[in-house]
Amino acid sequence: QVQLVESGGGLVQAGGSLRLSCAASGRTFSRYVMGWFRRAPGKEREFVAAISWSGDRTNIADSVKGRFTISRDNAKNTVYLQMNSLESEDTAVYYCVAGIDTTTTVNGYHSWGQGTQVTVSS
Repeated sequence: QVQLVESGGGLVQAGGSLRLSCAASGRTFSRYVMGWFRRAPGKEREFVAAISWSGDRTNIADSVKGRFTISRDNAKNTVYLQMNSLESEDTAVYYCVAGIDTTTTVNGYHSWGQGTQVTVSS
């Protein structure tokens, strides 16, 4: 298990950008796949992006492909989600996750952060 703390959420106008950060505790951070999910009001959790332990492989949801980028800095135990061209449909609580594969399924991740709210105004 690893402890995850997200930051960087907030209110932004449509078309704007935000960068989410997720700080992880523990010395095994570099061994884990890291990712992001989101939950919009009244909807199920949705996979957003994941990145392999080395950073050489990413998996990005079709709904955000071309707008969102995931990256990591193993020296800082931190994973990032750069969100550009934000749309009102991106409004959700964003959760940082840790797992062992870049799967899109909720059950593929064993550690979850508390979440950070992103609100996009149109």
